[in-house]
Amino acid sequence: MTLEAIKWKDGKLQILDQLLLPLECKFIDIDNTKEGWEVINKMQVRGAPAIAIVGCLSLAAELQTCFPKFASKSELHKFIKEKIIYLISARPTAVNMKISGEDLIMNSRKLLDSEISLLDYKEKVIGLCVQMLESDVTTNKTLSKFGCDFLLKELPDDNNVTVLTHCNTGSLATAGYGTALGMIRTLHSRNRLGHVYCTETRPYNQGARLTAYELVFEKMPATLICDDMVGALMKIRKVNAVIVGSDRIARNGDTANKIGTYQLAVLAKHHNVPFYVCAPTTSIDMSLKNGSDIPIEERPENELSHIGKQRIAAPGIKCWNPAFDVTPAELISGGIVTEKGVFAPDELFSKLSVGI
Repeated sequence: MTLEAIKWKDGKLQILDQLLLPLECKFIDIDNTKEGWEVINKMQVRGAPAIAIVGCLSLAAELQTCFPKFASKSELHKFIKEKIIYLISARPTAVNMKISGEDLIMNSRKLLDSEISLLDYKEKVIGLCVQMLESDVTTNKTLSKFGCDFLLKELPDDNNVTVLTHCNTGSLATAGYGTALGMIRTLHSRNRLGHVYCTETRPYNQGARLTAYELVFEKMPATLICDDMVGALMKIRKVNAVIVGSDRIARNGDTANKIGTYQLAVLAKHHNVPFYVCAPTTSIDMSLKNGSDIPIEERPENELSHIGKQRIAAPGIKCWNPAFDVTPAELISGGIVTEKGVFAPDELFSKLSVGI
């Protein structure tokens, strides 16, 4: 059994408020795109795949209630396009919302030009949004199998694997199962997982609050460490692999992920630890030549100066709070794990841009 962070039933959308975890488990009703934008922007829902799913489902929820106001298919298409552009602005670094939203606009345009009725048009758009939720788990499980198979080929048959992960990439960051944490979950299901180390992931503590919560829930052997303990961990204790997720990957393999990922990659290289990035192909942005083109979201200062409502920093100090950093492709030594296979960073464009 895995955690469920996104619920869609009978045209109603609910999301698990991840700001309250691990102390409180509470679901929020999302009735429209304004509420969808807010829970994404406030990080009540987070994780690149989940952001795209919740964004599109918030549009589906709004279509259920506001549909009678549309007099024509062209009005409906304009509404869909405007709402998607609005939703993309909630978290600019994670590309999944942009790619999924642009796909939805493209499909909406095709429906606009078809002979179907206005009612059928609406239902098909809603169906496309719901399909994202249903297909994400399948994508994650396929991705995780590829990654697990690839990693285990590099190790002796009787060795259990000790891994390090950063931020949260599990059921709470997706429709279910997870990307990097999905790969770790697959190792556990095969009885090959020795131990998981997860970082706190300051300043928002997604590792301490969310990943640790999932690891305990799944009964995996795990230990929480501070972000600044990674170097000591790799030096003193054997780590077989670093496994992280991604919010956007440029076509050369440069990868944007939660702040702190870059320094993990540098330390992994120094200690000869394979570094893996797990992401669905919807996280790969072939329009970007390299990581310098990836927009990096900067978050409010209070997320760094406070934990919850408690101030922990000296009053008056200035804060710099980028939510992501970019790991250069040459540091991704293990490979980029997708639902279409595991690739070296320099293979992405040649293999994925034309299909495999």
